[in-house]
Amino acid sequence: MDIKDANSAQLVEDDSLVEVNPYLIPSPNRIYANNAKWRIAADMLERYTGTAPTAFAKQIILTNFDHYLDRFATLCDDSLTTEGSAMTVSHSKKMGVSIVNFSIGSPNAALIIELLATADPKAVLFLGLAGGLHRSLKVGDFILPIGAIRDEGASQHFMPPQVPALPTFKVQKFVSQIVVEKGLDYRTGVVHTTDYRFWEFDEKFKAQLYEERALGIDMETATLFSVGFASKVPIGALLLVSDLPLKKGGIKTKESARVVFKEFTDLHIDIGIQAMSEIAERGEQIRHYRW
Repeated sequence: MDIKDANSAQLVEDDSLVEVNPYLIPSPNRIYANNAKWRIAADMLERYTGTAPTAFAKQIILTNFDHYLDRFATLCDDSLTTEGSAMTVSHSKKMGVSIVNFSIGSPNAALIIELLATADPKAVLFLGLAGGLHRSLKVGDFILPIGAIRDEGASQHFMPPQVPALPTFKVQKFVSQIVVEKGLDYRTGVVHTTDYRFWEFDEKFKAQLYEERALGIDMETATLFSVGFASKVPIGALLLVSDLPLKKGGIKTKESARVVFKEFTDLHIDIGIQAMSEIAERGEQIRHYRW
């Protein structure tokens, strides 16, 4: 079944759901339910990344940094890199994994998920950096988020505000298994996703963070989870604590960022590659629910 037929079938299914539930209003904004949007998104994915949707691996890693692509190329000796007008991608056929640097921020996070929906990925994993908020965290720790606070504007275009931002459980479950198999530890909890830069100097905002008891803070996770849910893209995240912004002298600098990349990037991306390369074979089946 081609894309047009698949989307037509989805629209028929949505119409049948309306007959069962008269309060259900099919959304033409959904990427899988709008044939015209799908075609434009598929074209945009190739234009922005230099890779056509059919050339992506079914397991995809997301990152914010070119350094992660460089290390991916080193760890996967068969990697092929393509560069589009806005993003860079590397592919490893041997590992069955593609990695995308989509840059930084919630708008870009929302965009890449919708575009990648046209590649029909089986699993997506965000390897992001986060500021550690809890006093027990230290730089280099891993956070496996079980949810994210939607304090950004992008996700509101995809899901109502009362809908929590949650990862795909089976992706997180398998990533946690890989981390444990490597003899490593991780923390689980909620992270706060914001589009507010330099919040570190806003005392009222910091007081709010203490009240929330979030483990970490970043600029993409909640958006990725929400848009992934809306677009039927199974997604998880493994975050690396890169700084401790609530502690004195804990805000990330050029030098501290260099140290983080040097000491922890290889381990972070190695976990991501192993998790995504093995999830199709060892992981449980990931199902999409239809509403």
